[in-house]
Amino acid sequence: MSITKRRWLASLVLVVALLLSGAAAGTDGSLIEVDYRSLVSRADLDYDKPVSRSEEGIPVGNGRMGSLVWTTPAALRFQINRVDVFAENCETNSFPVRDSDYSSGCGYVDIDFVDFGEDVFVSTAFRQHLSLYDALMTVQGKGITARVLAWPERDVMAVEVDDQRSQPACVNIDLRMLRYAIQYHSRRNYGLMKSHSVMFRTRSHTATSRLDIRNSRIVLTQEFREGDYYNASAVAIGVVGRPSKAKYANDSTVRLSAAPGKGRFTILIASAASFNSDEDVAVLALKELDAAAAKSFAGLLTDTSAWWNDFWSKGFVYMHSPDGQADFVEQNYTYFLYLMGASSRGNYPPRFGGMLWRTTGDLSRWGSQHWWANTNAYYSNLMPSGRLELMDTMFSMYYRMRDSCARAAVQQWGSQGIWIPETVWFDGLEDLPNDIAAEMRELYLMKKPWEQRSEKFRRFAEFKQPHNSRWNWKASGKWVDGRWVFRDKGRGPFGHVTHIMGAGARIAALFWQRYQYTMDETWLRERAYPMIKGSVEFYRNFPNFQKGEDGKYHIHHVNSGEGSWNSSDTSYEVSCMHMIFPLAIRASEILGVDADLRPIWQEIKDNLVELPKQSRRSRRAYGAFVYGGEGGIEPIGPEPELKSRFLGFNRLNSFIDTAGIGGAQIFRNRLRLREGPGAIDAEHIGGLASGIHKTMLSSLLEQVEREPVLRIFNDWPNSWDAAFTLLARGAFLVSSSMEKGQIEFVQIQSQLGGECCLRNPWPDKTVTFYRNSKRAEDLSGLLLRFPTSRGDTVTVVPHGSMPSRKKIF
Repeated sequence: MSITKRRWLASLVLVVALLLSGAAAGTDGSLIEVDYRSLVSRADLDYDKPVSRSEEGIPVGNGRMGSLVWTTPAALRFQINRVDVFAENCETNSFPVRDSDYSSGCGYVDIDFVDFGEDVFVSTAFRQHLSLYDALMTVQGKGITARVLAWPERDVMAVEVDDQRSQPACVNIDLRMLRYAIQYHSRRNYGLMKSHSVMFRTRSHTATSRLDIRNSRIVLTQEFREGDYYNASAVAIGVVGRPSKAKYANDSTVRLSAAPGKGRFTILIASAASFNSDEDVAVLALKELDAAAAKSFAGLLTDTSAWWNDFWSKGFVYMHSPDGQADFVEQNYTYFLYLMGASSRGNYPPRFGGMLWRTTGDLSRWGSQHWWANTNAYYSNLMPSGRLELMDTMFSMYYRMRDSCARAAVQQWGSQGIWIPETVWFDGLEDLPNDIAAEMRELYLMKKPWEQRSEKFRRFAEFKQPHNSRWNWKASGKWVDGRWVFRDKGRGPFGHVTHIMGAGARIAALFWQRYQYTMDETWLRERAYPMIKGSVEFYRNFPNFQKGEDGKYHIHHVNSGEGSWNSSDTSYEVSCMHMIFPLAIRASEILGVDADLRPIWQEIKDNLVELPKQSRRSRRAYGAFVYGGEGGIEPIGPEPELKSRFLGFNRLNSFIDTAGIGGAQIFRNRLRLREGPGAIDAEHIGGLASGIHKTMLSSLLEQVEREPVLRIFNDWPNSWDAAFTLLARGAFLVSSSMEKGQIEFVQIQSQLGGECCLRNPWPDKTVTFYRNSKRAEDLSGLLLRFPTSRGDTVTVVPHGSMPSRKKIF
């Protein structure tokens, strides 16, 4: 048989095979058929005994509001949190004590099933389960079953109660304030009492909580004020399908009591928040509740399941090994995507410590600000999951603060562009008085001795929040004779996060990456480029960035991350500059703008000081992975070490106040507590997800002006079977499968068209390409370059092999 005939026959066999099995895989022609329900359900949470503490509850959220859901023997409990609730902003002068500022919390909700009688949630008859595929939590006790969901369409959580006890009791729903204290407020106490309100004052800041009953619904509002700043939240609760009665239980609690009876009824918990003092935030929450009340619980569940089912269909990772270790890693990966879908869809990103899962009221170690190093653990390599919308909340927050950060660049550093601090309020930094800004520049740039700072500067700094990068030279303090007395950290204006300049560059690089993954030039022009240009211009105009006698540009009096204070040419800053200057040049070329700045940036790029050899990549470890900026994972080698790299994410070490948190631990809900009370986090599995993405599908650029190179199963353990569908730079949706150490195929869906470059998964072999199910060509070599058109599906297999379908469950 001739070669031509053999090729024709092979192509015919492939087409027939694809046609025969096309219905199972869908109309996209994918070679991988995934039963998403079965795959995602492998990561479900399932408790056979009640939690021992609230932090072990099960997370339920819609991306904007959420709660851990936990039980006590008689009750189902929640703390309602929102991503857009902030007790204070960048202009506060009321929280000089570390960890005293707060955010997110809206109110406690307790659904109590027992006044007198037998407890319902006890070990002998208990199960609590979270179905990730449908985002439905179910808890079963003695005679009581409750199902809980968070409606993606509106800000409502719904609880369906099924009471099958032989003697049903009244079900009391208590809505409680997060803070209660009786303080004297001149001429206001009687009015506060009459309106069921409690005002809590902290220096110039007030937090007013108010209970209300409106049309048989119960409401709790919070108002935070300081100077011109205003933020408010509301929680509103109603009962559907059962008679109910509202009353004020005490000064801090309003109660809605559902009549006793067998069968099902629904409790709706709505929330809202606003920065507008002219809005009645309670009305906003009640509108959310009304929208949900128009639907049955079944209708809300249908909507919720449909949203999450679509969410899961955007991509997947499957892993299996005989010892179950690979399966365990996969389950944590899937669970991380659930956490992000449940908490990262609002106007602001969830804060790294607590997310939407706080249960300790206002208490949260590390306060309410955002640390980039921690936030980065959640977002640094999330784009390959194909769920770019989860990134938008982070992008929006940092983009909104760019004007504030531009002023900070001038005021604090005498530079231009944008300076985004490592640790920053949700709205950036406050404007400084001109004289304070002038002295700050002299002090922070090391032009004026620290000991000579003025009394006015000292007084101005006295009540500033010490976690904030601008004031992080402040160390611990104490109250002495009614005055807050603090010391500095002994290194002048330097602290852990004072002189980190590169956070903005790293954030800007993620804006650029979104362009790479979508090829959306409007995004590049309107969002990414302003951030990139702002970051590079900050470095260019930074007074302590200078050309030395060696002809190289050096940077002085900076930190290296949180270490190496007051140093020169730190690995963190130099790596950021080596990253951001090429990006600025390339982005300006694509957009055809700032041609006058391009040669200036190029000259700096060409003459930047090099990184020390041992620090060629600025590294940060999450779990057992080590990452470097735009670089990939450092190669490790032997299979046991490869496995250890994945499994290391679950190792735990104490960090902050071990005794205060009852010992560092990872709970059954896979969340971690190691950074102090109230600072529960998922950074460890965020790092794991990032590492999985980089290892399964790397699409890095060797140089910024070149096309990305797709690398499949880079340093993957041979004994771990795996399959995936992930997004690559260039808007290529890539699927592949490895079984018994052998890559079976690579399939690439070109969403926009363009040239694709694939590192040959079978380096010593010729490969065969099939384009839209038709045999196209054979190629060989280390790098395989081929054109694509929008909508093309390209399948690559070793020469002589036939693509075959892969069924995941």
